[in-house]
Amino acid sequence: MAVKIRLKRMGKIRAPHYRVVVADSRKKRDGAVIEELGQYHPTENPSYIKIDSERAQYWLGVGAQPSEQVAALLKVTGDWAKHTGEGDPAGTLKASELQKSAEELIAEADKAASTSRDDAKKAKSEEAAEVAPGSEEAPAEGESTEDAEAATTDEA
Repeated sequence: MAVKIRLKRMGKIRAPHYRVVVADSRKKRDGAVIEELGQYHPTENPSYIKIDSERAQYWLGVGAQPSEQVAALLKVTGDWAKHTGEGDPAGTLKASELQKSAEELIAEADKAASTSRDDAKKAKSEEAAEVAPGSEEAPAEGESTEDAEAATTDEA
């Protein structure tokens, strides 16, 4: 028997809320269930998610497969990381801390981009400074130095 952890739809039309349930994969979406693990209310602001962590770990441990949406909910609650051993196993990172770390990464990327632009400007100015002290004119863009020398000898 293939056991799935999935959502069972409840509520009114256009006002859904779900129960996180363990069920046989051959049963209907809203049919008989083996066990209810929690609740999910996506229409509330912020979304309400309550999952019995201990029972979820048990069912994942015995081979129950979560649906895509339930896997996403388990990642939010930290239960998926406990099961797979990835990420934040204790589920201690809060959404605000994750937002801060994302903002820090963006700031570091912006800083790296600005330093690379500054380095490129500096390299161009150094190239111009190397050509300027000589008596010859700097070649136009797309022209080699030999073409520039030929142009100056033709003028004379």
